[in-house]
Amino acid sequence: MEERHPFRGRGGPPRWLAQAPESSASRLPWPSTVLIGAVVMIGSTVAARGQMDERAPLNLFARLLLLLAVAALLLRHRHPVAAVFGSSAAAMTYLTAGYPYGPVFLTVAVGCFGAVVSGHRRAAWTAVGTVWLGHVLVAHWLYRWLPLSDGRAASWGQELGIAAWAVAIIATAEFVRVRREQWADRRAERAAAERRRADEERLRMARELHDILAHSISVINVQSNVGLALLDSYPEQARDALTTIRNASKEALGEVRQVLDALRTPGDAPRAPAPGLDRLPELVEQAAGAGLTVTVEDDGVRGTVPPGIDLAAFRIVQEALTNVVRHSGSRTARVRIGHGPGRIRLRVDDEGPATGDDAGGSGNGLAGMRERAAVLGGTIEAGPRTDGGFRVRAELPLPSGPPGPAVRGEGTT
Repeated sequence: MEERHPFRGRGGPPRWLAQAPESSASRLPWPSTVLIGAVVMIGSTVAARGQMDERAPLNLFARLLLLLAVAALLLRHRHPVAAVFGSSAAAMTYLTAGYPYGPVFLTVAVGCFGAVVSGHRRAAWTAVGTVWLGHVLVAHWLYRWLPLSDGRAASWGQELGIAAWAVAIIATAEFVRVRREQWADRRAERAAAERRRADEERLRMARELHDILAHSISVINVQSNVGLALLDSYPEQARDALTTIRNASKEALGEVRQVLDALRTPGDAPRAPAPGLDRLPELVEQAAGAGLTVTVEDDGVRGTVPPGIDLAAFRIVQEALTNVVRHSGSRTARVRIGHGPGRIRLRVDDEGPATGDDAGGSGNGLAGMRERAAVLGGTIEAGPRTDGGFRVRAELPLPSGPPGPAVRGEGTT
Protein backbone atom coordinates (compact mmCIF):
# COMPACT_ATOMS: atom_id res chain seq x y z
CA MET A 1 0.00 0.00 0.00
CA GLU A 2 1.28 3.44 -0.93
CA GLU A 3 2.40 5.48 2.05
CA ARG A 4 0.83 8.90 2.33
CA HIS A 5 2.43 11.82 4.09
CA PRO A 6 0.03 13.54 6.52
CA PHE A 7 0.64 16.90 4.87
CA ARG A 8 0.93 15.65 1.30
CA GLY A 9 -1.66 14.39 -1.17
CA ARG A 10 -1.20 11.17 -3.09
CA GLY A 11 1.61 11.77 -5.58
CA GLY A 12 1.26 15.55 -5.28
CA PRO A 13 2.77 18.57 -3.53
CA PRO A 14 2.31 19.41 0.16
CA ARG A 15 -1.26 20.46 0.82
CA TRP A 16 -0.32 23.75 2.45
CA LEU A 17 1.76 24.63 -0.61
CA ALA A 18 -0.62 23.44 -3.31
CA GLN A 19 -3.79 24.84 -1.76
CA ALA A 20 -4.98 27.96 -3.53
CA PRO A 21 -5.54 31.01 -1.31
CA GLU A 22 -9.16 31.35 -2.42
CA SER A 23 -9.94 27.84 -1.09
CA SER A 24 -9.34 29.07 2.48
CA ALA A 25 -10.56 32.66 2.02
CA SER A 26 -13.77 31.99 3.94
CA ARG A 27 -11.94 31.95 7.28
CA LEU A 28 -9.33 34.13 8.94
CA PRO A 29 -5.91 32.52 9.43
CA TRP A 30 -5.87 32.93 13.20
CA PRO A 31 -3.47 30.11 14.21
CA SER A 32 -0.69 31.06 11.80
CA THR A 33 -1.12 34.78 12.49
CA VAL A 34 -0.94 34.26 16.26
CA LEU A 35 2.24 32.22 15.76
CA ILE A 36 3.75 34.96 13.58
CA GLY A 37 2.78 37.55 16.21
CA ALA A 38 4.52 35.59 18.95
CA VAL A 39 7.67 35.28 16.84
CA VAL A 40 7.63 39.01 16.00
CA MET A 41 7.06 40.18 19.58
CA ILE A 42 9.57 37.87 21.23
CA GLY A 43 12.11 38.21 18.42
CA SER A 44 11.91 42.01 18.47
CA THR A 45 12.54 42.04 22.22
CA VAL A 46 15.62 39.89 21.80
CA ALA A 47 16.83 41.93 18.82
CA ALA A 48 16.40 45.21 20.78
CA ARG A 49 18.84 44.02 23.43
CA GLY A 50 21.57 43.69 20.84
CA GLN A 51 20.90 47.12 19.30
CA MET A 52 20.53 49.24 22.43
CA ASP A 53 23.33 51.61 21.41
CA GLU A 54 22.26 51.86 17.74
CA ARG A 55 18.45 51.98 17.68
CA ALA A 56 15.69 53.42 19.80
CA PRO A 57 14.40 51.18 22.61
CA LEU A 58 11.07 49.42 22.23
CA ASN A 59 8.20 51.29 23.85
CA LEU A 60 4.40 51.09 23.76
CA PHE A 61 4.19 52.78 20.35
CA ALA A 62 6.68 50.32 18.89
CA ARG A 63 4.66 47.41 20.30
CA LEU A 64 1.47 48.83 18.78
CA LEU A 65 3.17 49.15 15.38
CA LEU A 66 4.35 45.53 15.54
CA LEU A 67 0.87 44.42 16.58
CA LEU A 68 -0.67 46.37 13.70
CA ALA A 69 1.76 44.81 11.20
CA VAL A 70 0.81 41.34 12.45
CA ALA A 71 -2.94 42.08 12.59
CA ALA A 72 -2.93 43.16 8.94
CA LEU A 73 -1.91 39.60 8.03
CA LEU A 74 -5.33 38.34 9.14
CA LEU A 75 -6.62 39.75 5.84
CA ARG A 76 -4.04 38.05 3.63
CA HIS A 77 -6.54 35.43 2.34
CA ARG A 78 -9.59 37.62 1.88
CA HIS A 79 -7.88 40.89 0.97
CA PRO A 80 -4.21 40.20 0.14
CA VAL A 81 -3.58 43.70 -1.26
CA ALA A 82 -4.79 45.39 1.92
CA ALA A 83 -2.75 42.93 3.98
CA VAL A 84 0.55 43.55 2.20
CA PHE A 85 0.14 47.34 2.18
CA GLY A 86 -1.03 47.39 5.80
CA SER A 87 1.89 45.32 7.10
CA SER A 88 4.34 47.29 4.92
CA ALA A 89 3.02 50.64 6.16
CA ALA A 90 3.27 49.56 9.80
CA ALA A 91 6.78 48.17 9.25
CA MET A 92 7.87 51.34 7.42
CA THR A 93 6.61 53.51 10.27
CA TYR A 94 8.38 51.25 12.76
CA LEU A 95 11.70 51.53 10.91
CA THR A 96 11.31 55.28 10.29
CA ALA A 97 10.90 55.82 14.04
CA GLY A 98 14.30 54.23 14.53
CA TYR A 99 13.20 51.10 16.35
CA PRO A 100 15.42 47.98 16.20
CA TYR A 101 15.69 45.81 13.14
CA GLY A 102 14.35 42.30 13.53
CA PRO A 103 11.31 40.10 12.84
CA VAL A 104 9.25 43.10 11.71
CA PHE A 105 10.48 42.17 8.22
CA LEU A 106 8.70 38.85 8.63
CA THR A 107 5.31 40.57 8.49
CA VAL A 108 6.21 42.21 5.19
CA ALA A 109 7.49 38.90 3.83
CA VAL A 110 4.29 37.02 4.74
CA GLY A 111 2.09 39.78 3.32
CA CYS A 112 4.13 39.86 0.11
CA PHE A 113 4.00 36.08 -0.15
CA GLY A 114 0.20 36.04 0.19
CA ALA A 115 -0.28 38.79 -2.39
CA VAL A 116 2.00 37.21 -4.99
CA VAL A 117 0.57 33.68 -4.79
CA SER A 118 -2.97 35.06 -4.99
CA GLY A 119 -2.14 36.87 -8.24
CA HIS A 120 -1.55 40.43 -6.96
CA ARG A 121 2.06 40.58 -8.01
CA ARG A 122 2.22 44.29 -8.78
CA ALA A 123 0.80 45.21 -5.37
CA ALA A 124 3.35 42.97 -3.64
CA TRP A 125 6.28 44.41 -5.60
CA THR A 126 5.07 47.94 -4.95
CA ALA A 127 4.70 47.37 -1.20
CA VAL A 128 8.12 45.75 -0.78
CA GLY A 129 9.78 48.32 -3.03
CA THR A 130 8.17 51.11 -1.02
CA VAL A 131 9.57 49.68 2.22
CA TRP A 132 13.07 49.52 0.76
CA LEU A 133 12.96 52.99 -0.83
CA GLY A 134 11.47 54.45 2.34
CA HIS A 135 14.27 52.92 4.38
CA VAL A 136 16.87 54.34 1.98
CA LEU A 137 15.38 57.84 2.24
CA VAL A 138 15.23 57.69 6.03
CA ALA A 139 18.66 56.13 6.53
CA HIS A 140 20.53 58.44 4.11
CA TRP A 141 18.58 61.68 3.95
CA LEU A 142 15.72 62.19 6.41
CA TYR A 143 17.60 60.86 9.42
CA ARG A 144 18.83 64.40 10.23
CA TRP A 145 15.32 65.56 11.10
CA LEU A 146 14.11 62.48 12.96
CA PRO A 147 13.87 62.87 16.76
CA LEU A 148 15.21 59.39 17.50
CA SER A 149 18.13 59.56 15.08
CA ASP A 150 21.70 59.41 16.29
CA GLY A 151 22.78 61.83 13.53
CA ARG A 152 24.61 59.21 11.45
CA ALA A 153 23.66 57.73 8.06
CA ALA A 154 23.35 53.98 7.69
CA SER A 155 25.93 52.06 5.71
CA TRP A 156 25.18 51.12 2.11
CA GLY A 157 26.14 47.55 2.89
CA GLN A 158 23.12 47.43 5.16
CA GLU A 159 20.94 48.71 2.32
CA LEU A 160 22.27 46.03 0.01
CA GLY A 161 21.39 43.41 2.60
CA ILE A 162 17.84 44.72 2.89
CA ALA A 163 17.56 44.81 -0.92
CA ALA A 164 18.78 41.21 -1.13
CA TRP A 165 16.19 40.27 1.48
CA ALA A 166 13.41 41.91 -0.57
CA VAL A 167 14.51 40.19 -3.78
CA ALA A 168 14.67 36.82 -2.00
CA ILE A 169 11.16 37.24 -0.62
CA ILE A 170 9.72 38.17 -4.01
CA ALA A 171 11.63 35.39 -5.78
CA THR A 172 10.38 32.79 -3.27
CA ALA A 173 6.80 34.01 -3.61
CA GLU A 174 7.04 33.96 -7.42
CA PHE A 175 8.43 30.44 -7.33
CA VAL A 176 5.52 29.22 -5.20
CA ARG A 177 3.04 31.05 -7.45
CA VAL A 178 4.45 29.39 -10.58
CA ARG A 179 4.43 25.97 -8.92
CA ARG A 180 0.84 26.41 -7.80
CA GLU A 181 -0.21 27.37 -11.32
CA GLN A 182 1.59 24.32 -12.70
CA TRP A 183 -0.10 22.03 -10.19
CA ALA A 184 -3.47 23.64 -10.97
CA ASP A 185 -2.88 23.09 -14.70
CA ARG A 186 -1.96 19.46 -14.07
CA ARG A 187 -5.06 18.93 -11.96
CA ALA A 188 -7.19 20.50 -14.71
CA GLU A 189 -5.50 18.32 -17.35
CA ARG A 190 -6.06 15.18 -15.28
CA ALA A 191 -9.70 16.12 -14.72
CA ALA A 192 -10.16 16.80 -18.44
CA ALA A 193 -8.48 13.50 -19.31
CA GLU A 194 -10.77 11.68 -16.88
CA ARG A 195 -13.80 13.34 -18.46
CA ARG A 196 -12.58 12.41 -21.94
CA ARG A 197 -12.03 8.80 -20.89
CA ALA A 198 -15.49 8.70 -19.31
CA ASP A 199 -17.06 10.17 -22.44
CA GLU A 200 -15.20 7.72 -24.67
CA GLU A 201 -16.26 4.83 -22.46
CA ARG A 202 -19.89 5.94 -22.52
CA LEU A 203 -19.72 6.31 -26.30
CA ARG A 204 -18.18 2.85 -26.64
CA MET A 205 -20.89 1.33 -24.45
CA ALA A 206 -23.57 3.16 -26.43
CA ARG A 207 -22.17 1.79 -29.69
CA GLU A 208 -22.06 -1.73 -28.28
CA LEU A 209 -25.63 -1.57 -27.00
CA HIS A 210 -26.88 -0.04 -30.24
CA ASP A 211 -25.22 -2.69 -32.40
CA ILE A 212 -26.45 -5.54 -30.20
CA LEU A 213 -30.02 -4.30 -29.87
CA ALA A 214 -30.44 -2.99 -33.41
CA HIS A 215 -29.47 -6.32 -34.96
CA SER A 216 -31.42 -8.50 -32.56
CA ILE A 217 -34.56 -6.36 -32.58
CA SER A 218 -34.49 -6.26 -36.38
CA VAL A 219 -34.42 -10.06 -36.47
CA ILE A 220 -37.18 -10.24 -33.86
CA ASN A 221 -39.30 -7.72 -35.76
CA VAL A 222 -39.02 -9.63 -39.04
CA GLN A 223 -39.72 -12.98 -37.42
CA SER A 224 -42.65 -11.66 -35.40
CA ASN A 225 -44.26 -10.41 -38.62
CA VAL A 226 -43.64 -13.80 -40.22
CA GLY A 227 -45.07 -15.59 -37.21
CA LEU A 228 -48.20 -13.45 -37.17
CA ALA A 229 -48.75 -14.03 -40.89
CA LEU A 230 -48.33 -17.81 -40.60
CA LEU A 231 -49.88 -18.43 -37.21
CA ASP A 232 -53.31 -19.51 -38.47
CA SER A 233 -52.46 -21.20 -41.76
CA TYR A 234 -48.99 -22.66 -41.13
CA PRO A 235 -48.52 -23.06 -37.35
CA GLU A 236 -45.34 -25.16 -37.71
CA GLN A 237 -43.58 -22.40 -39.66
CA ALA A 238 -44.85 -19.90 -37.13
CA ARG A 239 -43.25 -22.07 -34.43
CA ASP A 240 -39.94 -21.80 -36.29
CA ALA A 241 -40.26 -18.01 -36.32
CA LEU A 242 -40.96 -17.98 -32.60
CA THR A 243 -37.93 -20.20 -32.02
CA THR A 244 -35.77 -17.74 -33.93
CA ILE A 245 -37.19 -14.89 -31.83
CA ARG A 246 -36.41 -16.80 -28.66
CA ASN A 247 -32.81 -17.52 -29.70
CA ALA A 248 -32.18 -13.96 -30.90
CA SER A 249 -33.59 -12.42 -27.72
CA LYS A 250 -31.61 -14.83 -25.54
CA GLU A 251 -28.36 -13.98 -27.29
CA ALA A 252 -29.13 -10.26 -27.15
CA LEU A 253 -29.84 -10.46 -23.42
CA GLY A 254 -26.55 -12.29 -22.85
CA GLU A 255 -24.52 -9.67 -24.75
CA VAL A 256 -26.33 -6.78 -23.06
CA ARG A 257 -25.67 -8.37 -19.67
CA GLN A 258 -21.98 -8.67 -20.55
CA VAL A 259 -21.81 -4.98 -21.53
CA LEU A 260 -23.61 -3.91 -18.35
CA ASP A 261 -21.34 -6.09 -16.20
CA ALA A 262 -18.33 -4.40 -17.75
CA LEU A 263 -19.95 -1.02 -17.07
CA ARG A 264 -20.58 -1.83 -13.40
CA THR A 265 -17.10 -3.28 -12.76
CA PRO A 266 -14.74 -1.55 -15.23
CA GLY A 267 -11.66 -2.84 -13.40
CA ASP A 268 -12.51 -6.52 -13.88
CA ALA A 269 -11.74 -8.57 -16.93
CA PRO A 270 -14.76 -9.42 -19.12
CA ARG A 271 -16.35 -12.76 -18.27
CA ALA A 272 -16.77 -13.73 -21.92
CA PRO A 273 -14.58 -12.90 -24.93
CA ALA A 274 -15.77 -10.08 -27.15
CA PRO A 275 -17.22 -11.24 -30.48
CA GLY A 276 -15.00 -11.19 -33.53
CA LEU A 277 -14.90 -12.27 -37.14
CA ASP A 278 -14.74 -15.93 -36.04
CA ARG A 279 -18.42 -15.55 -35.05
CA LEU A 280 -19.55 -14.63 -38.55
CA PRO A 281 -21.20 -18.06 -39.00
CA GLU A 282 -23.51 -17.25 -36.08
CA LEU A 283 -24.27 -13.89 -37.66
CA VAL A 284 -25.05 -15.56 -40.97
CA GLU A 285 -27.36 -18.01 -39.18
CA GLN A 286 -29.21 -15.18 -37.44
CA ALA A 287 -29.58 -13.34 -40.76
CA ALA A 288 -30.96 -16.53 -42.30
CA GLY A 289 -33.55 -16.62 -39.53
CA ALA A 290 -34.63 -13.15 -40.66
CA GLY A 291 -34.98 -14.38 -44.24
CA LEU A 292 -31.64 -13.04 -45.47
CA THR A 293 -29.17 -15.23 -47.35
CA VAL A 294 -25.60 -14.09 -46.67
CA THR A 295 -22.54 -15.15 -48.66
CA VAL A 296 -19.17 -14.66 -46.93
CA GLU A 297 -15.91 -14.61 -48.89
CA ASP A 298 -12.45 -14.55 -47.35
CA ASP A 299 -9.61 -13.16 -49.42
CA GLY A 300 -5.99 -13.50 -48.34
CA VAL A 301 -4.29 -15.03 -45.34
CA ARG A 302 -5.57 -13.95 -41.95
CA GLY A 303 -3.01 -13.32 -39.23
CA THR A 304 -3.51 -12.45 -35.58
CA VAL A 305 -6.02 -9.63 -35.22
CA PRO A 306 -6.13 -7.59 -31.98
CA PRO A 307 -9.41 -8.01 -30.07
CA GLY A 308 -10.44 -4.36 -30.48
CA ILE A 309 -10.06 -4.45 -34.27
CA ASP A 310 -11.70 -7.88 -34.45
CA LEU A 311 -14.70 -6.59 -32.48
CA ALA A 312 -14.98 -3.46 -34.64
CA ALA A 313 -14.89 -5.54 -37.83
CA PHE A 314 -17.61 -7.86 -36.49
CA ARG A 315 -19.83 -4.94 -35.43
CA ILE A 316 -19.44 -3.19 -38.77
CA VAL A 317 -20.52 -6.32 -40.64
CA GLN A 318 -23.34 -6.86 -38.14
CA GLU A 319 -24.65 -3.30 -38.55
CA ALA A 320 -24.40 -3.50 -42.35
CA LEU A 321 -26.46 -6.73 -42.39
CA THR A 322 -28.95 -5.16 -39.98
CA ASN A 323 -29.44 -2.30 -42.42
CA VAL A 324 -30.05 -4.81 -45.21
CA VAL A 325 -32.71 -6.53 -43.12
CA ARG A 326 -34.40 -3.27 -42.17
CA HIS A 327 -34.11 -1.13 -45.29
CA SER A 328 -33.47 -3.32 -48.35
CA GLY A 329 -35.89 -5.21 -50.54
CA SER A 330 -33.15 -7.71 -51.36
CA ARG A 331 -33.06 -10.99 -49.47
CA THR A 332 -29.41 -11.64 -50.29
CA ALA A 333 -26.17 -9.99 -49.16
CA ARG A 334 -22.50 -10.56 -49.86
CA VAL A 335 -19.76 -10.06 -47.29
CA ARG A 336 -16.18 -9.95 -48.49
CA ILE A 337 -13.26 -9.86 -46.03
CA GLY A 338 -9.83 -9.03 -47.41
CA HIS A 339 -6.77 -9.77 -45.30
CA GLY A 340 -3.80 -7.74 -46.49
CA PRO A 341 -0.48 -6.63 -45.02
CA GLY A 342 -1.25 -4.19 -42.23
CA ARG A 343 -4.99 -3.91 -42.82
CA ILE A 344 -8.39 -5.61 -42.99
CA ARG A 345 -10.84 -4.66 -45.72
CA LEU A 346 -14.56 -5.26 -45.34
CA ARG A 347 -17.26 -4.97 -47.99
CA VAL A 348 -20.96 -5.69 -47.59
CA ASP A 349 -23.24 -5.49 -50.67
CA ASP A 350 -26.93 -5.98 -51.21
CA GLU A 351 -28.83 -5.83 -54.48
CA GLY A 352 -31.52 -3.45 -53.23
CA PRO A 353 -33.74 -1.65 -53.84
CA ALA A 354 -34.44 0.26 -50.63
CA THR A 355 -37.91 -0.28 -49.26
CA GLY A 356 -38.05 2.51 -46.69
CA ASP A 357 -35.96 5.49 -45.79
CA ASP A 358 -32.60 5.99 -47.41
CA ALA A 359 -30.14 3.75 -45.60
CA GLY A 360 -27.26 6.06 -46.41
CA GLY A 361 -28.49 8.84 -44.11
CA SER A 362 -26.97 9.93 -40.82
CA GLY A 363 -28.60 7.38 -38.55
CA ASN A 364 -26.96 6.09 -35.40
CA GLY A 365 -25.99 2.82 -37.06
CA LEU A 366 -23.88 4.32 -39.81
CA ALA A 367 -22.57 6.97 -37.43
CA GLY A 368 -21.51 4.20 -35.02
CA MET A 369 -19.67 2.36 -37.80
CA ARG A 370 -17.82 5.52 -38.77
CA GLU A 371 -16.90 6.18 -35.13
CA ARG A 372 -15.58 2.64 -34.68
CA ALA A 373 -13.41 2.95 -37.78
CA ALA A 374 -12.21 6.45 -36.88
CA VAL A 375 -11.17 5.42 -33.35
CA LEU A 376 -8.92 2.73 -34.83
CA GLY A 377 -7.53 5.02 -37.55
CA GLY A 378 -9.57 3.37 -40.28
CA THR A 379 -12.00 4.60 -42.92
CA ILE A 380 -15.51 3.64 -43.92
CA GLU A 381 -17.71 4.44 -46.89
CA ALA A 382 -21.43 3.73 -47.15
CA GLY A 383 -23.73 4.65 -50.01
CA PRO A 384 -25.92 3.44 -52.89
CA ARG A 385 -24.41 1.55 -55.80
CA THR A 386 -24.96 2.55 -59.41
CA ASP A 387 -27.10 -0.57 -60.02
CA GLY A 388 -29.55 0.33 -57.26
CA GLY A 389 -28.06 -1.67 -54.39
CA PHE A 390 -26.16 -0.48 -51.36
CA ARG A 391 -22.55 -0.98 -50.32
CA VAL A 392 -20.62 -0.58 -47.09
CA ARG A 393 -16.86 -0.59 -47.43
CA ALA A 394 -14.43 -0.30 -44.50
CA GLU A 395 -10.69 -0.53 -44.04
CA LEU A 396 -9.13 -1.07 -40.60
CA PRO A 397 -5.37 -0.82 -40.05
CA LEU A 398 -3.52 -3.51 -38.13
CA PRO A 399 -0.71 -2.56 -35.71
CA SER A 400 2.79 -3.23 -36.95
CA GLY A 401 4.61 -6.06 -35.23
CA PRO A 402 5.79 -9.62 -35.68
CA PRO A 403 3.26 -11.61 -37.73
CA GLY A 404 1.06 -14.00 -35.83
CA PRO A 405 -0.04 -17.48 -36.90
CA ALA A 406 -1.69 -17.32 -40.28
CA VAL A 407 -5.19 -18.63 -40.95
CA ARG A 408 -6.12 -19.10 -44.58
CA GLY A 409 -9.56 -18.02 -45.65
CA GLU A 410 -12.09 -20.80 -46.02
CA GLY A 411 -13.72 -19.50 -49.16
CA THR A 412 -17.47 -19.07 -49.53
CA THR A 413 -20.04 -19.66 -46.85
